[in-house]
Amino acid sequence: MTAVVIAEDDEERLSATFAALANSTRRAMLARLAEGPATVGELAEPFAMTMPAISKHIRVLERSGLIVQGQQGQFRPCVIDAAPLGEVSAWAEHYRGLWESRFDQLDGYLETLVGSAAEHNKSTKKNKEEGEQ
Repeated sequence: MTAVVIAEDDEERLSATFAALANSTRRAMLARLAEGPATVGELAEPFAMTMPAISKHIRVLERSGLIVQGQQGQFRPCVIDAAPLGEVSAWAEHYRGLWESRFDQLDGYLETLVGSAAEHNKSTKKNKEEGEQ
């Protein structure tokens, strides 16, 4: 498997995206924004947090590029930007072959174990039957 070479700027952006996604509150906010734009108040609604805490989460999401805050009159709706998620997906996709190979190896090992157990059970049953005769 060849190493993934990522430009320094891309590496920083990918790290920022992973850091943003590491928090369950921010993931929940993104899930809400996947349904459509929302105000900060709407994003804050399901959480028992102060507005400054909510604002910090939103800033992390903005710095990572996962959301953009617009301006519509007095309202500043947040919208999701899926581009950083695409970068995470592309990075993870590079490792798919490795994961599939390891799962195939595990599958083969489990089949061997199941086959060995079946043979052992068959042999034990045969020995038991011979002992009863």
